[in-house]
Amino acid sequence: MCSPLRMATVKRVSVFMRESAPTASSVSSSASAEPRLNRRQAAKVRTRQKVLDAARDLFAERGYEPATIRDIAKGAGMSTGAVFANFQDKAELFEAVLTEDMAGLAETMQNGAGDGATRDRLVNALSAGYHGSIDQLPLFQAIVARSWFQPVAAETRQRAATKALTDVIAGILRDGVASGQLKQDADVPLLTELTWDAYLSNYRRAAYDCWTVDQLADHVGRQVDALLAGARAK
Repeated sequence: MCSPLRMATVKRVSVFMRESAPTASSVSSSASAEPRLNRRQAAKVRTRQKVLDAARDLFAERGYEPATIRDIAKGAGMSTGAVFANFQDKAELFEAVLTEDMAGLAETMQNGAGDGATRDRLVNALSAGYHGSIDQLPLFQAIVARSWFQPVAAETRQRAATKALTDVIAGILRDGVASGQLKQDADVPLLTELTWDAYLSNYRRAAYDCWTVDQLADHVGRQVDALLAGARAK
């Protein structure tokens, strides 16, 4: 099994993801219509974010199962009690990290799509997704692994967290229909589902076959070609 992670790389990716997520300062300085946080509330927001940041580092480095609440608390510089004061359990903490990171990754994919043909925009978006997440392989392995064993409620929340990504895919496909590049009766929901499944499954290639981002991008390009073959307008 490939081990492309380095602690410095994990930290760099974690910082990138945190920049896309709300922080204590951004929350307290948001729209003036919202009430300002008092000192106690602001401290709680900062504590919660410290826990999220420490958990993100460990999930990205080790995956879900090996990351313990004790180690997360140690990484955040606080007690396990402080972690449980903010999150019910590790599953809830993982879902919170996932929600933040998927929002940031969706923005990366949206910005990476660019202009041009539907096929090219889709491949560009997916490739940007790999570039923005390849150093967090254990996190994506955890997404796949947990989906087979988690309760229905947890699966529902996980789908909600990844919806930002599938919305990017669906938006590109809908644009393709609107521009006449894809058939008017193209099944956008099905194409979105199949594209997402292909995208997610390719992380196994990176994890077990040591594929680079360029190899992933080339492979997903061929997958997109096959998926769109029957949907292209004549």
